[in-house]
Amino acid sequence: MQEQTVRIGLAGLGTVGGGLAEILRENREWIQKRLGREIRITKVLVKDMNKERDVPPPPDAKLTGSMDELVGDPDIDIVVELIGGEEAAYNLITRALEEGKSVVTANKALLAEHGSELFRLAADYGAGLAFEASVAGGIPIVKTLKESLAGNRIKSLTGILNGTDNYILSEMTDRGISFQDALGQAQDLGYAEADPTLDVDGYDAAHKLAVLIRLASGCDYSYSDLPVHGIRGVEAYDINRARAFGYRIKLIAQLKDRSGSLQAGVFPALIPEGDILAKVDGPFNAVHIEGDAVGPVMLYGQGAGDLPTGSAVLSDIMDLARGNCHSNTGFVNDALDKADPLPSELTVSRHYFRFTVQDRPGVLSILSGIMGEHNISIAQVVQKQEPSDEAVPVVFLTHSAQLKDVNNALAEIEKLSFIKAPTRHYRIL
Repeated sequence: MQEQTVRIGLAGLGTVGGGLAEILRENREWIQKRLGREIRITKVLVKDMNKERDVPPPPDAKLTGSMDELVGDPDIDIVVELIGGEEAAYNLITRALEEGKSVVTANKALLAEHGSELFRLAADYGAGLAFEASVAGGIPIVKTLKESLAGNRIKSLTGILNGTDNYILSEMTDRGISFQDALGQAQDLGYAEADPTLDVDGYDAAHKLAVLIRLASGCDYSYSDLPVHGIRGVEAYDINRARAFGYRIKLIAQLKDRSGSLQAGVFPALIPEGDILAKVDGPFNAVHIEGDAVGPVMLYGQGAGDLPTGSAVLSDIMDLARGNCHSNTGFVNDALDKADPLPSELTVSRHYFRFTVQDRPGVLSILSGIMGEHNISIAQVVQKQEPSDEAVPVVFLTHSAQLKDVNNALAEIEKLSFIKAPTRHYRIL
């Protein structure tokens, strides 16, 4: 690298790229006090050279439409990938690493699905591949797992990793509005895309969880092996009923170490109102970690946005500028072993069921009987009291039960003639 200036080749001048440029401009002197050198964006890769931009290019930065010109420039010290997507980002990162240039990326999908290959490539060429901004925006969860908690075996990690979903569920809980209305608000505020599939169906949180599993466990857990359930089916009735029981519904990304086997997944769950994760509202993120030595650790903050995510990108740039480009995965061997996932059907937890049934005698005893036959013990039942010719909700809370038994019971119950709508089922943490 150059002695006085760290020269950045930036791919993508959108929200996060603009945030990075703003921090570099506003905190220039402070960064130099920390690093002893100036960081300057000298070249920016853009898709359309003639486009009018909401975010102005950094002063003195040259715009280019050529990937070759960016990664092949011998004066560029670090390449920062903020273009998103997979194919173009993959090509850019692999080309940069093959040039021996260290890379900073915020691309959680790419790392979740191609991380093993990219980490091996970085190791082969002696380059850094840093990714603090890929999970939870400005929350320093990557460095916490790689560095601060490096001596701990992580027993569990439970997080709210998608601010869009958390905003939607918070609005439904606090204002009593429907999923569609809350989603529309999130889109109006810029929290959700026009096509919200990645967020509301849980895939964004799953990408982030896959990245964290690698750091927390030292194993390569395939993204395709993660069970993923989003919030699209969550209804106001269940949010209100959960509150009456003393819970809040949140979209949870979770990892647990079960005697060396990993139990992981993304799913909506009922969380006790006294739990700190239940108090995380709006577009914020939080991660609760349990280490065998440190005990519980909680990280909370803004999970997206120009300045929070730009701050995370900058922290990686400063690390690489100091020469910290080794152990990209947090482990000596970047070629991590394959994980030994615990089949999701063997997971054990408490459960919430809402059955919509024809209001007639004997319904409760039939439902209870089927659950009992499948080793599910009932903790609490709430049923509408007054007689009605229409379908009514019946809510069950259970004691701990294996997911395999729950699925078998629900499959049998769904065939009953008095079941009038699909059953709603959530885990209870």
